Amino acid sequence: MKPLNLENKLANTPSNGPKYSTTVKSIDGTDMTLACPKVTRGLVALMNQHAVIGGAACHWGGPAAFAEMSSSLHAIMFKDTSKNWFDTFNFVNDAGHAENGIYALRANYGFDNLTFEDLRKFRSVESKLTGHGEAHLNPEGVFLSNGPLGSGVPQAQGLALADKLIGNDRTTLCLLSDGGSMEGETKESFAAIPGLASKGKLNPFVLVISDNNTKLSGRIEEDSFSMEPTFDSLATLGWNVIREEHGNDLQKVHNTLEGAIEEAKKDPKKPVCVIVKTVKGFGVKSTEESASGGHGYPLKAYDDKLVPFLDEIFEDNTPAELTEWAEGILESKPAPKESATTSTVKKEKVQPGFARAAIEAVKNGLPVFSVSSDLQGSTGIKDFQKAYPDHFVDVGIAESNMINTAVGLSKQGLIPVVDTFAQFAITKGNLPLIMSSLSQAPIIGLFSHAGFQDAADGASHQATTYLAATSSIPHVTTVVCSCSSEAQSYMTSAIENIKKEREAGRVADSVLFYFGRENHPEYYNDSLTYEWGKAQVLQEGTDVTIVTNGPLVQKALNAAAELAKQGKSATVINSPFANKVDLDTLKTALAKTNGKLITVEDHQLIGGMGSMIVHELAMNGVDFKVKSLANRGKFGQSAYMADELYALHGLSENHIIEACLSI
Repeated sequence: MKPLNLENKLANTPSNGPKYSTTVKSIDGTDMTLACPKVTRGLVALMNQHAVIGGAACHWGGPAAFAEMSSSLHAIMFKDTSKNWFDTFNFVNDAGHAENGIYALRANYGFDNLTFEDLRKFRSVESKLTGHGEAHLNPEGVFLSNGPLGSGVPQAQGLALADKLIGNDRTTLCLLSDGGSMEGETKESFAAIPGLASKGKLNPFVLVISDNNTKLSGRIEEDSFSMEPTFDSLATLGWNVIREEHGNDLQKVHNTLEGAIEEAKKDPKKPVCVIVKTVKGFGVKSTEESASGGHGYPLKAYDDKLVPFLDEIFEDNTPAELTEWAEGILESKPAPKESATTSTVKKEKVQPGFARAAIEAVKNGLPVFSVSSDLQGSTGIKDFQKAYPDHFVDVGIAESNMINTAVGLSKQGLIPVVDTFAQFAITKGNLPLIMSSLSQAPIIGLFSHAGFQDAADGASHQATTYLAATSSIPHVTTVVCSCSSEAQSYMTSAIENIKKEREAGRVADSVLFYFGRENHPEYYNDSLTYEWGKAQVLQEGTDVTIVTNGPLVQKALNAAAELAKQGKSATVINSPFANKVDLDTLKTALAKTNGKLITVEDHQLIGGMGSMIVHELAMNGVDFKVKSLANRGKFGQSAYMADELYALHGLSENHIIEACLSI
């Protein structure tokens, strides 16, 4: 079979070895030079520090655990400098939270002309070194984008299948975490890869699993269930299983991986799975011992502990270059700024409002039960789980399973609440959401980090199609929340509505809440009553009507304030019920502003709040003129804060002002 003639944009094999290296014995007895894993960890700490200073969150525990495995695999891939490494190997990193470790390792090699200076822009809007590996921005370093755990393994399966069809002499290497092994699509490939290989349909395949019994929220076995039965099943499924108990011993790991690749090449009909026991957060005692393995970067911006952190990684032998880098960061700490805040309204995330409502509902005797898939700390429902530990279960990193479990709970008369990032809910959970409605089993979804609000994690984590994906499902109400008081009120109503409708023998809607991750005012108007299904008129004007929701409410209010200085009067409406358009409120507002309408949303233009509003107005014969500000068919990227992405995609206060003046 002859494939299309496509350009491979991956960078060539580095001509030089790593700047900071170490030597191990290869299985044939010869010396082999590898990139020093300690330097990888040190660079990760420093690049993360820059990102944290910018306002971004980062990963530490994963790349620290993977450092020896990545060092070995790259040495093997880059060994023959006479040819391009990608002609011999496919390299797939399913563990996107460890991608910064790969950036650091490759900068040590000078791969793709990467320098240590480039690492300082990690996760910034100016860099292609995004929060997780993204092929659309970094095709020289990332062949397959990563981030959502589990999708890399079946994609790697496709690469090995294609190589066999095309006739390439290439071995596929895939890195996976134990948390990623919990995903349903991973488990499908656990069966499919050896099944297809046994029929001679795949090229040599090596799967490397980092097993440290740790996920984001804590220890897998303690929080959810043991993964050992899953790993034990791999041999039965047809894998040649090799176990390496010393995953952070570079010599042992390297020899094990060398042997695994030889085994796979010797018998392509028997794919090899190497299960490597690692320590998440390895190299720093505090993160090694923490329940989450130091999943996130443990230091604050300009943290005085930065140099000691490096010294612990390097066992008090930190390279002078890295010490100077760290000291330079600390010396650049700016003087504290005087607060310019004049508002007395407290700022907090939207998330606490949901937990407060759920806690109150259980106090009132309602059967609210939480089903999580490892992100309860990020979505805010963890406070509810702490208050009522018998009212939740963590099913592990398995979003589809989470929602389907909730469907069963709902059919038995409970009021289940599921939670995850919006991107994972609408992708991995979309069919279960449909089946929830089809089974007349309503659930409540708390889907956070919607739109560009998950700025630092990059495009793979940024849900910009969440309304388009779920608003047309029958018996579903989609609600985009802008503040914690709104969240608390609507969560209370959602719980009570499900109880009332179901006990009356009627079909109740599932309610899917979407919200951001950054801080917002606790409320925008203390006189609001948050009537279910109604839009909120935050201020009234006569020249133009601005309709928005979620994290852009404050921007619309800021734009209206600036317009007032220019003699223009704007009505600002928060429209949280995206797929239940409040026609009456909109018609009244447009009648006062001569039909001039601006819609603003952190979502794709197609299928978003604005398109649903415009459609409803047009179908009801309303005379209006509209301009819609939204994402116009683009993926996002990493940035320190969402504001940088709003400016990049035409959603800033200035863009709102320009749209209002132009109409």
